[in-house]
Amino acid sequence: MSATSSDPPFCLTKWYMDCVDDAGDAAILYCAEMRWRSLHLSYGNVVSMDGVAAQSRTSLRRFRLVEEDRQISVELPGLKVTGKWNAGSESVERTVYEDSNGYVHWKCVQPRSSATIRIGDRMVAGLGYAECLTMTLPPWQLPMRELRWGRFVSAEDSLVWIDWQGPFSTSFAFHNECKLDLHSVSESELTAGGATLRMKESIPIRMGRLSETVLPGAPGLARIFPHSIFNIDERKWRSRGVLDVDDRRVEGWVIHEVVRWNP
Repeated sequence: MSATSSDPPFCLTKWYMDCVDDAGDAAILYCAEMRWRSLHLSYGNVVSMDGVAAQSRTSLRRFRLVEEDRQISVELPGLKVTGKWNAGSESVERTVYEDSNGYVHWKCVQPRSSATIRIGDRMVAGLGYAECLTMTLPPWQLPMRELRWGRFVSAEDSLVWIDWQGPFSTSFAFHNECKLDLHSVSESELTAGGATLRMKESIPIRMGRLSETVLPGAPGLARIFPHSIFNIDERKWRSRGVLDVDDRRVEGWVIHEVVRWNP
């Protein structure tokens, strides 16, 4: 990517992709490309959970991501990780925030998919999820204090939600392709439209400030970003989910998080 006079000073494209197998073992991939002034940066992170233990590894080497024909293919050579996602439902998207300086655009590329992730010699295969976030505002400039995000996936249903609170607030959910008003959300229960999702048997995937969870795997980032970005506190879980919607009860797996911006 080459900067031109019309390019914004900052641009971040961040992919989040995951897979949970029938037993509840999970793998999560983050792939990001960032341009900030004259700096160009690639970032990859894999989080794997086997039983009740989760491990995270980070690489600043370039990755390969191809999206075509309702399939996403990813390769992170620096982490010895590959993955494939085949869409089981249609995408949904929304501009979450916009002002005169830039925007945050969220696209849920695959709310429900069939996925496989290989991490070295280990394979995780099951139902998955994939989204892409495009930002032309730096994260440290967002009018946000707390973000709650999550996704529920079963063989026939998907539910994804965003609850952004701060000087600017917005919240919404999508059940399959239908947008719902988000009424309430906590670590254990969500209500949106006529849907209720209960989360139980939660297992932590990642807990702590970014300085403790991300920075140790990529120390060079500390020289690039403002110190405040590493005070962000992230708490992510994998839970069993029970969704009551349309007079049906559906069971599946949930990955959900609370992210708090600390001064």
